[in-house]
Amino acid sequence: MTDTPDLMRSDHAGGVVCLTLNHAPVNAISAQGLMQFAQRIKALEADASVRAIVIASPFKVFSAGLNLKQAQGFDLAAQHAIVTALNDGFLALFACKKPVVVAVNGAAIAGGLFYVLASDVRLAAPKAAFGLAEVRVGADFPLGPLEIARATLSPNDLRRLMLTGQPMAAEDAKISGIVDRIVPAEDLLQAAIDEAAALAQIPPATFASVKRQIRGDAIAKIEAGIAAGANTPEGGWFNAETVPAMRAMLGG
Repeated sequence: MTDTPDLMRSDHAGGVVCLTLNHAPVNAISAQGLMQFAQRIKALEADASVRAIVIASPFKVFSAGLNLKQAQGFDLAAQHAIVTALNDGFLALFACKKPVVVAVNGAAIAGGLFYVLASDVRLAAPKAAFGLAEVRVGADFPLGPLEIARATLSPNDLRRLMLTGQPMAAEDAKISGIVDRIVPAEDLLQAAIDEAAALAQIPPATFASVKRQIRGDAIAKIEAGIAAGANTPEGGWFNAETVPAMRAMLGG
């Protein structure tokens, strides 16, 4: 697949491929963009020459989640489209058979945090931040992100992040195990590429099997939910509180 303006590929030694989220200025998530990301992940997964994947961002914000200004205008079809993208898009990353390393240079908030949680190894710059702000904008969690969070966060961090909507700093995230290493910002991308190259040396079929052992129950629950209609919740994703809460978050 060719590059798109919002998603750039670079190839590195040892079969490492870096996907750079490149939707300026804050890598806001859209249904189309997230589905394109999922297609790229699946293509890399199917490519025998690719041994490991790095996900990175060139911006001060790694990903801020949905564009709340746009999301206020979502009709039912648009709500179903973004729920589908969040479920299918992050499932593709979470279930990817190959090692995935994420280099978090800035804030990874709301939907943006799931690029992190669905990855296997997480490196962060000192000024990175991590949060799930959905409760503050009047939205609950689609099934896919919910089950990924349950599978990758401790019960205490799940409570803290989901119920307060407040972010945590990189050092706190490292203490909680959300981040594996904190790396100086200027060294972050190379450190992630080096980490991916090391993971690429693991026998690939064994890595895929162990990853499935760890994540298989959550993957199966997401897949079953999607088959049962989780991508098109009756009445849409938003409730009566969502748009006013989004407006308040934006200072409107």
